[in-house]
Amino acid sequence: MAEITAATVKELRERTGAGMMDCKTALAETNGEMEAAIDWLRAKGLAAAAKKAGRTAAEGLVGLTVEGNRGAVVEVNSETDFVAKNELFQDFVRNVARLALEHGTNVEALGAAAYPEGGTVQEKLTDNIAKIGENQSLRRAAVLEVSEGAIVSYVHNQVAPGLGRIGVLVALESAAPVDTLEALGKQIAMHVAAAHPLALAADNLDPALIERERSIAIEKAKESGKPQNIAEKMVEGGLAKFRKEHSLLTQLFVIDNKTPVAEVVAAAAKEAGTGIELKGFVRFQLGEGIEKKQEDFAAEVAAAAGTNKPEPVA
Repeated sequence: MAEITAATVKELRERTGAGMMDCKTALAETNGEMEAAIDWLRAKGLAAAAKKAGRTAAEGLVGLTVEGNRGAVVEVNSETDFVAKNELFQDFVRNVARLALEHGTNVEALGAAAYPEGGTVQEKLTDNIAKIGENQSLRRAAVLEVSEGAIVSYVHNQVAPGLGRIGVLVALESAAPVDTLEALGKQIAMHVAAAHPLALAADNLDPALIERERSIAIEKAKESGKPQNIAEKMVEGGLAKFRKEHSLLTQLFVIDNKTPVAEVVAAAAKEAGTGIELKGFVRFQLGEGIEKKQEDFAAEVAAAAGTNKPEPVA
């Protein structure tokens, strides 16, 4: 019998999209012959996911869960928004969010974690792809926690409890009553969903992003024709405005559009009679950063039929 190596199993997984244990079994059943193993998997219906692996998955769901002083948010993608209404898919997203609390945010490690129904998360995902008929992927995960206080969640465009298109977690460190923190956290989370801050504070903004904005500001200053000393002030003024508008603590609260978020938190702390620290936040928006393929349905149908795309009627 041929030796079944980890490299061979890996190659078969990449070529078929089947689970690791299924790939091992297929290779064992076919004496290590790669093409025969692929056929074996196809015959068992376990390689169906491979046909869908190249499709763009930019829809799906963002899922959140909070347990005690910890919260997790995950994004699981699919090809169409119809899958978001599928109970099998929704159940998977809920379970993965709960597993993220235990296994952390590394997607590869999360995929290798044991799934409640048996097998691994990745194997369950592969099984779902075959059952639902669309490419799906576990894209990212994040976890927030506080030693004392509350993690508050908010879902925008909710399709089911804890599931939607935008998910936000807010971390509040405080000895204040939980109901006080929940109310404040919910308002801040709604603000985050609407205002899309890029960092908690100006110092936390990505240096590469700041340099990019600096380059843009310099070009604008040059085009203005102003003297160099004025142009330099324009650049620094533009950067200061950018930092203020994209940092959560200095953004104007969306509820009144005049009070900085930091002052909203300070006012709540004063009323509660104890300190409240806004420690962090996470905002996941479904499909952000994924380049969606623009489909031409008429061309797709024509190609499937072996004809040319119909010409538009004059």
